[in-house]
Amino acid sequence: MRETGRVDAGVADAGVADAGVADAGVADAGVADAGVADAGVADAGVADAGVVHTGVVDAPPSERPCVGHGIIVGMPAGSRAPAAPSPAGLLAEVVRAPLSRRARREVAYLLSTGLIGFAGAVLLLVLLALGLGFVVSLLGALLGLVLTVAGIGLARALGRIQRRLAAALLGERIPAPRSPAGRAGLGLFGRLDARLRDVTGWRHVAYVLAKLPLSLIGLYAVQWWVIGLINLTAPVRWVLFGQGDSGGMLLMTPLPAGGSPTVRDFAGTLIGLPMGLVTLLIAPWFTRLVVLADGRLMRALLGPGSLAQRVRDLEETRALAVDDSVALLRRVERDLHDGAQVRLVALALGLDMVKTKLADASTLDLDAVRRLVDGAHQNATEALTELRDLARGIHPPVLDEGLAHALETLAARSTLPVQLTVDVPERPSPAIESIAYFCTAELLTNVIKHSGATRATVSAATRTDGTLRLRIGDDGRGGAESGAGSGLTGLRQRVRTVDGTLEIRSPQGGPTMVTVDLPPRA
Repeated sequence: MRETGRVDAGVADAGVADAGVADAGVADAGVADAGVADAGVADAGVADAGVVHTGVVDAPPSERPCVGHGIIVGMPAGSRAPAAPSPAGLLAEVVRAPLSRRARREVAYLLSTGLIGFAGAVLLLVLLALGLGFVVSLLGALLGLVLTVAGIGLARALGRIQRRLAAALLGERIPAPRSPAGRAGLGLFGRLDARLRDVTGWRHVAYVLAKLPLSLIGLYAVQWWVIGLINLTAPVRWVLFGQGDSGGMLLMTPLPAGGSPTVRDFAGTLIGLPMGLVTLLIAPWFTRLVVLADGRLMRALLGPGSLAQRVRDLEETRALAVDDSVALLRRVERDLHDGAQVRLVALALGLDMVKTKLADASTLDLDAVRRLVDGAHQNATEALTELRDLARGIHPPVLDEGLAHALETLAARSTLPVQLTVDVPERPSPAIESIAYFCTAELLTNVIKHSGATRATVSAATRTDGTLRLRIGDDGRGGAESGAGSGLTGLRQRVRTVDGTLEIRSPQGGPTMVTVDLPPRA
């Protein structure tokens, strides 16, 4: 079943029953306060979990913020997908590729790692060959073991250099595996045995040896750039250096069997222009392909093993969960101390004053008593409101009706038109629903406050593997990125505590799309 309806977000609580408090347009406690709110809602026509519901919310243009940048991967179902790249756009990208900063960094990476990798692999092969030879000879077994361990140490050092170059030039940060723990009292043979059993060290050896042919391919890719520049400057070199006087000028080709034509006049050098241009247009993509292959190899062999990485992730997510719990407790304590507690103290004082005035009938002033009772009533009401907001920040009551109902509430209360699509046949666990709700609320808040967008899209769907996928997009200015103070870093840490992922795709100029994948159970 699919329902479509329009709700006027400018009318507070139209068709929305809040638990005694009309607070449309007020942000939920614990979520940024830009027009996205939560309430216990009983809204007719809202699909419960398992029903696909689409709703569009309109708001007056005057209420739409127009500042900053946008939010995240493909548009949700039922929304307008980004247009496919046009042939002109693809052509412009191909033409700009040789001049891009990324291409320069990739060339520098291939050149530096190619030379280091080739020399390191040759030296490693020499050490391993000598070590194996001495071990087989039995007479020099100890020396052979020492040479083998030295080769493993060399491989580890080369791996560190590769990781640092990848981080500095490519922005590819691969976590370093743990160094082998040294144990005292093992003696020489014990330490040699521990080094020889170092699985991570042997993985580094495998990378250095596999890097040898890749280094040669990388240097060959750099050669395309050199040959392209040489051919492109052929006419200039003819004029400046008169290379035609020595029997002609050689035009080069990067292909192994492409031939190298010789030109004997200035007109012939003009052939070098298209040859150099085509070579330079192909070179960035060739180097990128080699860099991608090297990146996969590094992630497989130079990073932590799958088990070690899993342990590290669990340690980090446990720390994040603990920090999040501590922050929540501190926030609850602060809100109780600064909010409801103050109201309740004022209520108690007001009731004491009323009791004092009622005790002496001779000086009874009914107007003063009435004012004190009104003040006490107001304090009690405000204390109840603050306690309700505090409880809502911990677990929004609207989630009791299901994630679909909760997302419909967020869309209805947004000051920006929101197109909502929900297809969740089976409800996730309460913890997953809570994370999904707060992520959606905060991302919608970011859209309203920073994107300058005119519309937003929200979709929630269960994938074939049971994963809950949220997609929040906007047609704003783009440029959103995860970093210090952006708020997206906190969201990424929150979803990581349950082994979830958050991906941001927000090019300058938009559109922005954020994809959050959450497991069905925490």
